Amino acid sequence: MPAHVLILGGTTESRRLATALAARPGLRVTTSLAGRVRRPGAVDGEVRVGGFGGAAGLADWLRAHRVTALVDATHPFAERITANAAEAARAAGVPHAVLRRPGWNLDDDWFPVASLEEAARLLPRLGRRVFLSTGRLGLAAFAHLTDHQFVVRSVEPPEPPLPPQLELVLAKGPFSLSGEVDLLRAHRVDVLVTKDSGGAATAPKLAAARSLSLPVVVVRRPELPSGVRTLPDVKGVVEWLAGVIPPEGACAAGTCP
Repeated sequence: MPAHVLILGGTTESRRLATALAARPGLRVTTSLAGRVRRPGAVDGEVRVGGFGGAAGLADWLRAHRVTALVDATHPFAERITANAAEAARAAGVPHAVLRRPGWNLDDDWFPVASLEEAARLLPRLGRRVFLSTGRLGLAAFAHLTDHQFVVRSVEPPEPPLPPQLELVLAKGPFSLSGEVDLLRAHRVDVLVTKDSGGAATAPKLAAARSLSLPVVVVRRPELPSGVRTLPDVKGVVEWLAGVIPPEGACAAGTCP
């Protein structure tokens, strides 16, 4: 049986990791997608779509499919999935790591908050024309702000409840600095709300806000489960896997873990 890596995906890093691993002879690579995006894009290797049924269901899947290593490469705010992955890996005895791109360094004009609800409470004293760049989930936290005008950008249309004064921009990054400046100016935005997702694809909006001297409300990342190994990039994951996955041919010799 070939060694088998399960990637919990949905991010740019997860696709890059799948590409790097799928090119390795004798290695089976499966990427699991939650199914929230209708057109997720091409992914190398095998792909499964949908949930596992919580931590217990994921542990059963790891055992049934003889998974050698589990890599959680989901979004930094996919808190429930990350917790389930850590629990399932422990239960199944499968080596496990989290691939997390580094977060952004705080700027002087940033207002770090713990949740979308806390971000909503700050808005009345920061501005009333808001660029809400937090994705399409969680917009209910702002639905009660009837005096604010929101520009919301997401890949797919959000579901209600939504703020009553909302203009939707359907777009997928990466975005350019000049384009972000144009967007903020065109909508006369006076405050940006975002999540600390990190990475380069969405960073230009922060530079654009800085260039226009706009305040930025940033939702901090949730804490990772205790004791979880965290790696910052695909290179780090590949190096970790080299110490976890048996050499080619070892499984055939009956020395797989």
